[in-house]
Amino acid sequence: MDLALFDLDNTLIAGDSDFEWAQFLIGKGILDRALYEAKNIEFYEQYKAGTLDIDVFLDFQLRPLAAHPRALLESWQREFLSRNILPLVSEQARRLVRGHLDSGALCAIVTATNSFVTGPIVREFGIAHLIATIPAQENGQFTGRPRGLPSFREGKIIRVEAWLEALGLWWSSFERSWFYSDSQNDLPLLSRVSNPVVVDPDPTLRAHAEAAAWPIMSLLG
Repeated sequence: MDLALFDLDNTLIAGDSDFEWAQFLIGKGILDRALYEAKNIEFYEQYKAGTLDIDVFLDFQLRPLAAHPRALLESWQREFLSRNILPLVSEQARRLVRGHLDSGALCAIVTATNSFVTGPIVREFGIAHLIATIPAQENGQFTGRPRGLPSFREGKIIRVEAWLEALGLWWSSFERSWFYSDSQNDLPLLSRVSNPVVVDPDPTLRAHAEAAAWPIMSLLG
């Protein structure tokens, strides 16, 4: 059996779901544009530059979840998936995932974006396993804080290994392990698998991939 791990944002989708979710809420008037838009763009630029403080960002990103009832959030979630995310999914990305699923590989999406935003996207790809930053809940209501270790940089390795252990598995359980990502932030996990693949990479990751002779591919439709 093989293990196939996929980053989500700017990898399987041609955009960033974290950024798009905040812009979606701003566009609906749920978040104040004057207060949130510039900050959303600033955080996104920090992420791309590899300088993001994940704790500061999560305070910004998760707080709006705590301000609204769960049923209303889920209605926005469905609208967001249809309007903002599905147009970003290429047939090339769907084929890549289907190929690994059809081969019998154990597949998971491993993303720093929170599981409320990404859960429906992962199900759209037919992948059963999601390793994401977890927004904490109390009695079904979001608290605005994360629970446990964010799935970010080295944290992705820790979260993947905890997931494998929960399944009674380890890296050595697999003949080959794959991870697909676009971002320099994912260099730790890319370096951990046997088959790293960079997808439409940022300049830092492209330079690293070229030096390491890692394969580079595009999933842009």
